[in-house]
Amino acid sequence: MSVVDVCTAAVAALPVGGAGLSAMSKAAPSHPLCSTDDISEQLEELQLTLGEGPCVDAFVRGSAVLTPDLRITELQDHWAVFADAALEAGARAVFSLPLQKGAISPGVLDLYANIPTVLDTEELADALAFADLATLLLLDTRIDETGAPTGGPVPDHSIEDLGAHRAEIDQASGMLTAQLGVGIEEAFVRLRAHAYARGRRLADVAADVVARRLRFSPDAEPDQGKEET
Repeated sequence: MSVVDVCTAAVAALPVGGAGLSAMSKAAPSHPLCSTDDISEQLEELQLTLGEGPCVDAFVRGSAVLTPDLRITELQDHWAVFADAALEAGARAVFSLPLQKGAISPGVLDLYANIPTVLDTEELADALAFADLATLLLLDTRIDETGAPTGGPVPDHSIEDLGAHRAEIDQASGMLTAQLGVGIEEAFVRLRAHAYARGRRLADVAADVVARRLRFSPDAEPDQGKEET
């Protein structure tokens, strides 16, 4: 069984339309790991690119963030950009469950529905059980605190993709520290701002930086970069 299987099983068992999972760490940017459909993929990418949303809050708080309806005014104020973007993507309710085992938290499981939805007690218990299973599977693949596989067999190709995905974003951030003369955190913010402003996946922007198709200038606006010819 893989984390993809867990996400697929959660969708089959719960009143949700899709599921996604992001590997997260306090020491490095979060990275989407898997998703069951286009909408859940967009939700994972949105939260990564924007740095806000229920997934981010669930990871920081270490507790489930249940959002039965994204149109609630308070939520739209709290997630000023994410809420509207998620609604536009096709999500109406989002449930984010942190993956935890003791002090270790390797990521977050996100579930979405396209109509206002409330999970009852039994459904929430099932959702938490899926999150627990995903946690064990992630830890069994020995994802370390940087999010990269630390060795041993890797049963799911999406885990291998995660390592490459994270490595390229980290490499691009490192290159921007030299181009911009800033720290690694500011470099990642600039990378993320460019991706959001252009409506692109963060991984695709990072790939362009690493391949030297895109270069950032210290004098340019935070979301601007120069395409190399």
